[in-house]
Amino acid sequence: MYQIITGPILWLTFAIFFIGCIIRIIFYIKGLDWQADRVAYTAHMGYGLKGAAKSILVWLFPFGTRSWRVKPIFTTIFFLFHICLIFTPVFLLAHNMILKQRLGFSLPTLPDSFADVMTVIVIISVILMIVRRIALSEVRILTTFYDYLLLLITVAPFVTGFLAFHLAPDYKFWVIAHILSGEIMLICIPFTKLSHIVMFFMSRAQLGMDYGIKRGGMKGKSFAW
Repeated sequence: MYQIITGPILWLTFAIFFIGCIIRIIFYIKGLDWQADRVAYTAHMGYGLKGAAKSILVWLFPFGTRSWRVKPIFTTIFFLFHICLIFTPVFLLAHNMILKQRLGFSLPTLPDSFADVMTVIVIISVILMIVRRIALSEVRILTTFYDYLLLLITVAPFVTGFLAFHLAPDYKFWVIAHILSGEIMLICIPFTKLSHIVMFFMSRAQLGMDYGIKRGGMKGKSFAW
């Protein structure tokens, strides 16, 4: 079982993840109309790229925008969650051991104790996000079972991985559950709201180009529309 889920199923998972994300990006770009969406991708590329880069960067840093500063507690939880969500699996020692076995190279690794702390941060953050969705009426009204399910899919690899590392007698069961839940999450990304891990950059770039061209460096100049 272990050989199968870390072999052909893992490769299939990566293929679905990467190809699916690329297709989402292609369809997003093809779905834009330079006149309807008011984004001159080719006519004013220099101004557009400058605006896109600025838009992405200010949203990538905590409190870089007014939206982040309005709710500092949620912003802190949000950023801690996403930082730990990305860096923990990428730089985890056990994951890089598999990477070394399968592909012949590995990345720098985190100390196990540090990875444990980051895993706990992810788990606590998801719990707080669920509480927030239940407690705040303005968020609760927009929340469906689908949103809770995505949060559970996201946190499942961290819960099972933490249990696999700390519950030695049941290690085999939990490590298989960890791998399968991780593969399920990766497969879900291109087809669900989890695709925002790539679509965030596309939407921010589009808005940044719009502002960079029309309301930034090109302001006051003539346009083709």
